Amino acid sequence: GKVVGVKSGGEVARCKQVYCDPTYASAKVTKSGQVVRCICLMDHPIPNTKDALSTQIIIPQKQVGRKSDIYVTMVSSTTQVASKGWFIAMISTNVETDNPEAEIQPGLNLLGPVKQKFLQVSDVFQPQEDGTASQLFISKSYDATSHFETTCLDVLDIFKRGTGEDFDFSKVKHTLEDQE
Repeated sequence: GKVVGVKSGGEVARCKQVYCDPTYASAKVTKSGQVVRCICLMDHPIPNTKDALSTQIIIPQKQVGRKSDIYVTMVSSTTQVASKGWFIAMISTNVETDNPEAEIQPGLNLLGPVKQKFLQVSDVFQPQEDGTASQLFISKSYDATSHFETTCLDVLDIFKRGTGEDFDFSKVKHTLEDQE
């Protein structure tokens, strides 16, 4: 079939195309793996980073005997996401074993004392088809990377599939003056 709209409750919004993430189209996606993510609340920056108020560390897969890298990101009040004196570290990687928490241990070892830790394992999905026939364009799930490169590439790919054209960055307005 082809998309004709979106139904929510008793209402229908008619449209020619739908763009969504996998959670909105579970029958049209396939599980491709899992990601483990851990959010840690700390009262100090990551040790041995010269007290940096934001940090991104990528632990190479070969350094820790894995098939995928481990990503460590830390943010603070300077990025407006934590109260002054608090630091939020996020660690993520693709799940490769039956013990996901152990898989992020090399990242946890870098943090020093952690006040509170939140761990989540999420399934990762990808669309079963490109959407050009059905006009249902589904993104991939967020992967373990912390720098959003794969997410940006996925958005550009969905744009091209939906419009038939590459996104033209030269048309993006960068300042308020550009928009006038």
